[in-house]
Amino acid sequence: MKLPNIVVRILAGIVFIGVLLGGMLINEYSFVIVFSLITVLSLYEFYGLIEKTTKTHILHTWNILAGLSLFLGAFSYSTHTPSAIVFTPYVIFLIILFINELYLKRPNPIQSLAYSLLGQVYIAGPLALTNYLVFAYEPGSYHYVYILALLVLIWINDTFAYLTGMAFGKHRLFERISPKKSWEGFVGGAIIAILSSLIFAHFYSNLSIAAWLGFAAITVVCGTWGDLFESLVKRTLGVKDSGTMIPGHGGILDRFDSTILAIPCVFVYLVIITSI
Repeated sequence: MKLPNIVVRILAGIVFIGVLLGGMLINEYSFVIVFSLITVLSLYEFYGLIEKTTKTHILHTWNILAGLSLFLGAFSYSTHTPSAIVFTPYVIFLIILFINELYLKRPNPIQSLAYSLLGQVYIAGPLALTNYLVFAYEPGSYHYVYILALLVLIWINDTFAYLTGMAFGKHRLFERISPKKSWEGFVGGAIIAILSSLIFAHFYSNLSIAAWLGFAAITVVCGTWGDLFESLVKRTLGVKDSGTMIPGHGGILDRFDSTILAIPCVFVYLVIITSI
């Protein structure tokens, strides 16, 4: 018996969120397992999509291993070995990536390299920075609050932006890339998400109320840009979804589009406010 699409979507969503939250909330080892998997699957999906739609040959497995080594290097740097030596494998991966193009005799090696590096900058880099977020609350100790807050605020923003846009949306936010998004939806989602950060401010006083409000504002704005950028990528490649890994929801990147750009923005924000 085939389940209705809405049931499949709900069940897949519950499993996805359950695995994600479990990985974050248990301990640093469950975190590194789950987010290593997210890194691998995101890169696998991205490079597969690029190869399929552009017919560009890419060192698929090599790029995935490179991204994984960057994530694990960042985890090691944050927990056990605060030395640049942990990033040596990643640098070696990149060096060999360039050298390989001398011998592979591809018709367009520059294009192959460009797509390879885009995946590293766009996906591997931001996901590696989640290691900073989970060790920034109490330096040297694992704590999930920043990454949890980022994800929850994005979910709240997306939900209320959709509801507000459906009810009041008239003025297009970025019609060329995402025709359905409206300024009314953006403002509605942003207001609810920013106000929701007061809950985190109440329970986690390491940041002031103003700093938490700023955290939420950065997350909302950069998350919206991340959503739009992924829409730009899909529109450029002529696809509706980034993949089919999550039944009823599309691909991994479809679920992390906002998060991917919000992570480095929040990283910069936290570095600045904690150094003042």
